[in-house]
Amino acid sequence: MFKQAVQGKIVKFFLGGSLSAFLNIILMIVLIERLGFDSPTLRNIANIISMEISLIAGFFIYRLLVWTGGSWNLHDVLLKQLPLYHISATAAILSRILIVFPILDWLKVNYVINTLIGVLVSFTFNYVISDRLIFRYPSSLGKKAGIDNINYPEGLSPVLSNYSRSPSTNSPGSSQPIGKFSIVIPAYNEEGCIVSTVTLISQTLEKVGISYEILVVNDNSRDRTEELLQQLNAQNPKVRYINNYYPNGFGFAVRCGLENFSGDAVAIVMADNSDSPENMIDYYQKLQEGYDCVFGSRFIKGGKVVDYPIHKLIVNRLANWFVQVLFGLPLNDTTNAFKAYRKEVIEGISPLLSHHFNLTVEIPLKAITRGYYYCIIPITWRNRTTGVSKLKLKEMGSRYLFIVLSILLEKHLSRGDYVKKQTPLVGQSKNN
Repeated sequence: MFKQAVQGKIVKFFLGGSLSAFLNIILMIVLIERLGFDSPTLRNIANIISMEISLIAGFFIYRLLVWTGGSWNLHDVLLKQLPLYHISATAAILSRILIVFPILDWLKVNYVINTLIGVLVSFTFNYVISDRLIFRYPSSLGKKAGIDNINYPEGLSPVLSNYSRSPSTNSPGSSQPIGKFSIVIPAYNEEGCIVSTVTLISQTLEKVGISYEILVVNDNSRDRTEELLQQLNAQNPKVRYINNYYPNGFGFAVRCGLENFSGDAVAIVMADNSDSPENMIDYYQKLQEGYDCVFGSRFIKGGKVVDYPIHKLIVNRLANWFVQVLFGLPLNDTTNAFKAYRKEVIEGISPLLSHHFNLTVEIPLKAITRGYYYCIIPITWRNRTTGVSKLKLKEMGSRYLFIVLSILLEKHLSRGDYVKKQTPLVGQSKNN
């Protein structure tokens, strides 16, 4: 297993290096052919510019493909990892030019073989330095979060790292036990799946004896959603629904549900059956251990996604990487709505501002910034099989950015006015 993981890292490193080299060539062509860097001096400048940009691009390609664990703290990335990577890449190039090539020339090795061996040695040198010295230094963030300093790559299927490690000695243990567990489900025109979603959740929670309520917020649906909810309530009094009294929108519907649930804790669940009911049990158990919040990630060991549209996957990983770096978080799936919170957390992060899907980012980031205990566990996500997704990527970019930046300002400028006064535990980054 370990050998396969190392081989996978090497292949990804090679692919990342190829992408970086390709970018270098493209930049050189653009600078020389398009922008007129055609004199000897300007060609040298073009070479420096293209090499520097491709080196930086290569660094982030490697961080996204090969060494995605460890610290994404902005200070660590800009002032430690990136400079060290420059040294590593420069040393690899110099080893090829000053050592490998002269020795092979002296041995009268064919220039083609000479070049291939030089590239291979340089590649190996760069990989070893990067793997052993740059991305494995101890990280205070990693220690706080209980993360190994061995930084294995994340992926769509189970991988070798586990962000959810939470030694029992660091378990909070001081919070009150959870009595009733509420499930809040926003629903807009979900007649094709709302019955199966609610039924599966109730059956799963009943089976393990969890006291629960399922609160569906009908977001002014135009189909038979409300009629079906009436039938579900008649069959099971633990299932109830309310009509959204705010304007239409995912964020408004969730906010309506968070103002009306009656449990000691709440999980936000999608109506399309994409979230695993078994993971709701996992959330409940972690909350019982004393955590204030439980965040699921689809992109750590044990996590899984099924039938994720590729364009959404790319946007998802870039957006989550941006948030992860900006806040220095161990959490790599902030944008996913499926998370659980104690009632006092919801009260502590109110009032909520988001009208739309950016609420999925606002709630966890506020909880983390304000100092609530959290842990991260792997979850499973499946793409909907009926109905139409309500998320419109083109409409959400600026709204996500607004919420992220507003919370970032709170983190750095509020002087801890909103922070819960407590000692951070496993899985929590204290953002004072």
